[in-house]
Amino acid sequence: MSATTAPGASPVAVNQQASAPFSPPAFLFGGDWSPEQWDPRTWREDIELMRRAKVNTVSLGIFSWSALEPAEGVFETDWLHEVIDLLTDAGIGFFLATPTASPPPWFTLSHPEAMPVTAQGVRLTHGSRDTYAVSAPAYREASRRIARMLAERFGQHPGLSGWHLHNEYGTLDHGPEAARAFRSWLRDRYGSLDELNRHWSTAFWSQGYGDWEEITPPRATQYLHNPAQLIDFRRFSSDEMRAAMVEQRDEIRAAGSSAPMTTNFMLPEWNHLEQWGWADELDVVALDHYLDTPGPDAEAHVAYGSDLARSWSDGPWVLMEQNAAGIALGDRTVVKSADRMIRHSLGYIARGSQSSLFFQWRASLGGAEQWHSALVPHTGGTSRRFEAVCELGTILERIAPAVRPPSEGPLVEAEAGILWHADGWWALETPHLPSDAITYSDEVRATHRSFWRAGIPVDFVRPGSDASRYRFLVVPCLYPLSDAQVTWLEQYVDNGGELLVTFLSGISDPSLRIAPDGYPGRLRTLLGVRVEELRPLPAGEEVALSTGAVVEEWTELVDTVDAEPIAQYTHGDLCGLPAITRVARGAGHAVYLSARLRQESRDAFLADTAQRLGILPTLPGAAVRGLEAVRRRSSGADHVFLLHHGTESVTVRGEGRDLISGRDTAQGLDIEPGGWAVLALSPAEVLEIVEG
Repeated sequence: MSATTAPGASPVAVNQQASAPFSPPAFLFGGDWSPEQWDPRTWREDIELMRRAKVNTVSLGIFSWSALEPAEGVFETDWLHEVIDLLTDAGIGFFLATPTASPPPWFTLSHPEAMPVTAQGVRLTHGSRDTYAVSAPAYREASRRIARMLAERFGQHPGLSGWHLHNEYGTLDHGPEAARAFRSWLRDRYGSLDELNRHWSTAFWSQGYGDWEEITPPRATQYLHNPAQLIDFRRFSSDEMRAAMVEQRDEIRAAGSSAPMTTNFMLPEWNHLEQWGWADELDVVALDHYLDTPGPDAEAHVAYGSDLARSWSDGPWVLMEQNAAGIALGDRTVVKSADRMIRHSLGYIARGSQSSLFFQWRASLGGAEQWHSALVPHTGGTSRRFEAVCELGTILERIAPAVRPPSEGPLVEAEAGILWHADGWWALETPHLPSDAITYSDEVRATHRSFWRAGIPVDFVRPGSDASRYRFLVVPCLYPLSDAQVTWLEQYVDNGGELLVTFLSGISDPSLRIAPDGYPGRLRTLLGVRVEELRPLPAGEEVALSTGAVVEEWTELVDTVDAEPIAQYTHGDLCGLPAITRVARGAGHAVYLSARLRQESRDAFLADTAQRLGILPTLPGAAVRGLEAVRRRSSGADHVFLLHHGTESVTVRGEGRDLISGRDTAQGLDIEPGGWAVLALSPAEVLEIVEG
């Protein structure tokens, strides 16, 4: 990989030494530790509590820039050396972060031009985190400098588990530094203003550009923005932040550190990155995952985040942050029970995480997130909450054999896939669509939720990648598609795949120009349909299909070309017209879903399709009882994670052993409501539910 250089900066001489593989010998357990917030007496108390809880990893330095560099070019690392010595003596490893998500006050004072500007044209000032203009040369130079310093002083430390580059990239800047970088990015993308004007459809509303300097980021304006400008700015922002991250990575490599590199992606609703391209630059993907619902869907959301991270990483990944004791709902934080915290931690690991890390280790007594939960709460180590933390540490030690990934093949075997790309997310965030009530996040999550409720493992799929192992591929609301992506989908079907495309997919090209002559424009030939009208429904209105399925929010007037209807509308002037169609193409089939199925109807439709294709649940009969079953493949054995979210005891049987309780499962193992088990089985062993 080549070094990426900020404007005005000198190239970095990159050490070509390969990264050490990310292969921890045990599941990493711990969280963000901020010793700069505490005195040395508390440090020593923390170490004792970590040993008691069997913590083996912490993340250091994430928000420590002012402590590490109290004045420009003046570094203070004695305190960090002392902390690392304490960890090393206790046998605890660490991720070392570059603290560039939170520049210190001296930087703000010296470089006001490096503060971000909002879309409303307001330049932000110091006083919080994530206040930086990522394109500003001063910010990029300061970030490289502190990354290089940390690598030179700590990059060879034997306790270093990996590098945590920055934290939760995602600050958008609309200021003059971003404008200059955006124009450079556009030149590289389009080559000429004529091409840009064509792709951006600037003939509309007299927006034709005659000079590159006329182009700015999409700041606040009188009415609607040009959608092509909006989505290109999101692509640019992702690329610009990735370039800043790669610069730090290359500085660390140039200093001779070979420790694995990661940065933490953020979910659920905050998405400013194109994750596939970012994952290409990392040794392992890391995820910060915060739940957004207190109900049963929280468990489905754990699976959703986990499957995304495993798919982005194409294997094992790192859970860098989760909430230990709460679920934030905007206006309040509700309690996450201790047993739920353990089940969720095991759920992430079941789907490929090599860690159960939290934000944060000890709850802060002051500062903006003083009420964020932690492994050590305000009440300290003598609390029921901390006892649950200790229980989790013991469980993770017992299931250590599952940490080894398989020597070949996927970590979790899935025959169903969901197409994912940030372009779909960003396209549906552009304003003035036929219905702004439809969001990419909701549609993808609803599709994944259906597979989760059926107990069927699923991957997320990168457009253009090898999808041959998936018998069933779903494309939910991927609004823009390129020519290459359309050809890829056609080849997938021709080679025998079952493709399901939903409404609002293939509507436009990557510049959000609508394909003419009917919807879904770029996929009409593949799907064998021509949609004349898009007909969003009023909020709260529901319509039944001939199959008994119920739809909401969205319907369409569909004409079939050579596809066969498999469900019809039953209302109004759409009565009797196709709602769902299927057509044979080559060795496979393409299905078009023109309406938004209510969740229960979506569940039934996807489960029935999977059953018809012979795609089976991991443990038949488990999901309807509230028992989540995930088979994680490891070297030498498979490990079936059983997480009981239901209300009645379930008994499972198979030739294996529960790593947590030590019990054999040949005669049956009872899983109580709220409980869990991790069964070691041979790869060929079949697990079954014992009917009571």
